Formats: sequence, C-alpha cells, structure tokens
Amino acid sequence: MGNFSYRTIEAPSKGIYKEKGSRFLSFAFPAGSPEEVKELLETLRKEYHDARHHCYAYMIGSDRSAWRVNDDGEPSGTAGKPILGQINAAGLTNILIVVIRYFGGTLLGVGGLINAYRSSASDAINNSSIVEHDLHDYYEIQFPFAVLNDVMRILKEENAGQSQQSFGLECSIIIDFGIPARDRIIGRLSRIRGLESKFIITR
Repeated sequence: MGNFSYRTIEAPSKGIYKEKGSRFLSFAFPAGSPEEVKELLETLRKEYHDARHHCYAYMIGSDRSAWRVNDDGEPSGTAGKPILGQINAAGLTNILIVVIRYFGGTLLGVGGLINAYRSSASDAINNSSIVEHDLHDYYEIQFPFAVLNDVMRILKEENAGQSQQSFGLECSIIIDFGIPARDRIIGRLSRIRGLESKFIITR
C-alpha cells in the first residue's frame, strides 16, 4: 500500500473460533464513519442479544488515524486489542470487526481469550475479499462560461471525475482525480483565464 491508496474489505464477511465450549463469532464490515460503526453494532446487538460479549475494533480513514477498541466486559486488553492487531497486521482501514462470544462455562484465562479473539478476527479477514482503493483529490473549480470548452477538453483528456455541475455566466464543477495527477491537472487548469480552484477533500 502506497501513499496514494488504501486497503479495505469489499463486502461483509464472517468467521468463527471455538475453545472449551465457548463460541466466538466474528463479523467484518466495510465502515467509513463512526456513525456507520454505531449502526452496525446496534444491529448485531439486537440479533445476538443472548450473547455475553460483543467486542470490537475499528479503523477508519485513509491515513488509518481513527480507531477504537472495546472489550465489552472481558478483562482489559484481551478482546479489542487482539482484534485491532489483526486489522493492523492486514494493513486494512475503513473496517469494523465485531467478535461475539457465547460463554461455554469454562474460563479461558487471559492468554486463551487473547488467542480466541485474535483467531476469530483473523478468520473473518481471511474469509473476506480485500481491495485496494486509489485516493482521489476533490476540487471545486469556478470559471466564466466563455472558457467552458477549454475546461471540458482538459477534464476529458485527463479523465477527471465530474459532479455537482452548474453552468451559467459563471460555471462551477466538482472534479476529482488520482493524487499523482494533481500538479499536472491543476497546473493545466490554472492557465485558463478566469479559472479559480479550491481544494475540498482527499478520500
């Protein structure tokens, strides 16, 4: 994975691990925001309301800067951190992994719990399809209608994405393109008389 892309899972997947009567059901989901994480957790808690623990970890953002772990009543550090460790080991982001435990009556100890949650999370990742997404820069460009043809020619030649178009005496378009093309595309557009560009977001 380079600076211009990130790895995530393409679709939800499941895994399972069994130890001394306890069952650890794992669920991996693509997730792009804490709000999405919250909705997924609520859905699982309703569906598996009879389980003792719903432990999880998530990683969000192309820079992998937003993350959280939760042991949900298990001894501190025995559930959420091992799950996050598997996310890190696979180099993934924009992902939520939840491991739901059905207690089997036998205590596993700290080492046993860490291994169980790690193994269950690993199984969900192994059962998923991992994809690599290219990061894109998004810019808003504004320009007079008189130079519309010049602008559109460059966007077509550079295969830049376009959205939220507004055409009048003054025109505006949201454009996006791969980060490596940033200097070239913005440089070409900046030479068009009257055109202004404003960076919006990288995602």
